Amino acid sequence: MKTYKDLAPSPRTIMTPGPVEVDPRVLRAMSYPILGQFDPEFTALMNETMGMLRLLFKTENEWAFPVDGTSRSGIEAVLVGLIEPGDKVLVPIYGRFGHLLTEIAKRCGAVVVTLEKEWGSVFSAEEIVSAIREHQPKLVALVHGETSTGRMQPLEGIGQACREADALFVVDAVATIGGIEVATDRLLIDAIIGGTQKCLSVPAGMAPITYNKRAEAKLQSRKRIERGLLLADGEDDPLLRPIQSNYLDLSQLQDYWSPARLNHHTEATSMLYALREGLRLVLEEGLETRFARHREHEGALIAGLEAMGLQLYGDPSCKMTVVTCIVIPAGVDGETVRSMLLDHYGIEIASSFGPLKGKIWRIGTMGYSCSKRNVLLTLGALEAVLLRHGHKLEAGKGLQAAMDFYGM
Repeated sequence: MKTYKDLAPSPRTIMTPGPVEVDPRVLRAMSYPILGQFDPEFTALMNETMGMLRLLFKTENEWAFPVDGTSRSGIEAVLVGLIEPGDKVLVPIYGRFGHLLTEIAKRCGAVVVTLEKEWGSVFSAEEIVSAIREHQPKLVALVHGETSTGRMQPLEGIGQACREADALFVVDAVATIGGIEVATDRLLIDAIIGGTQKCLSVPAGMAPITYNKRAEAKLQSRKRIERGLLLADGEDDPLLRPIQSNYLDLSQLQDYWSPARLNHHTEATSMLYALREGLRLVLEEGLETRFARHREHEGALIAGLEAMGLQLYGDPSCKMTVVTCIVIPAGVDGETVRSMLLDHYGIEIASSFGPLKGKIWRIGTMGYSCSKRNVLLTLGALEAVLLRHGHKLEAGKGLQAAMDFYGM
């Protein structure tokens, strides 16, 4: 019979836009004993997690909880709950994940209107507001931080325009939550989705979301409880257009996270421990301090890259703090550079997608991976690998520039 070796993943320095390195305290939390999903000790942890999510999202919303599954499960849960077949949905696209929102909305039966911006730039608020007024959609779905291009879409004024048009405003903040401010209530965002495996430094497997009373009203208008949970049989409303997913039905998930604890699924216990600990660490550091840390290490990374003579990709005025995109120098094989970094230094950086595949590298400075040690190691290794590839640069200059930035 075939035997298998003990699991022993190689240690890595992960400098991608996700997943990133997980804080050891989060990994420790995942090793704790399992509690039953209705054990009062566990439901107290659920309530604490909701409270911490409200602080993270900067919201007073009643509903803030994770959807079990990767970030895409949260996006799908929100969109499948809020979009009815035939609804008009506006999606401004400036990278890969705007196309994802479009695809999911179409699968929900929406009539999708898109705006497209050349990758590497973003929309002005006026462009989006004008489209809202012209098309009068029922929902606007927008990516906050587009990791495929390293750009961040300003959100000011869009929520107000949605309110004036009686449209719901949905934001994908998977890549920004925990690393860049996400002011849900101030920006009048009706529903917003975060991710665990990026700036929160928690393994992929949960999608924190929050939504307000406007979104809740839409969910409740489509609510259908499973027949097996009803105390007595009843007839379905023939006019009801129920949410088309059972697993991702936010109206039922809301009941599960409410004091009623109406059973829907078995909560992912160890993942909830991980999320709770990750949120605790974010709040212990302090949101503003955490955002400043991400800006600091981004600055050092950029200083080093520019001193090496490398060209940054995209419009600098809308650059994401937590993702830096680099144009691959002419004559350099980007994939062999990445392979050498991984094989010889244990450092992983990312390529990109679609029209940018093979044209840029993407370096993430997110969460636990966002540190002086990691930035300096990455710059030193990248310099050495580029020299090995015959690329001309002044040895040591990039690393010294980053050290100067840090005031070392």
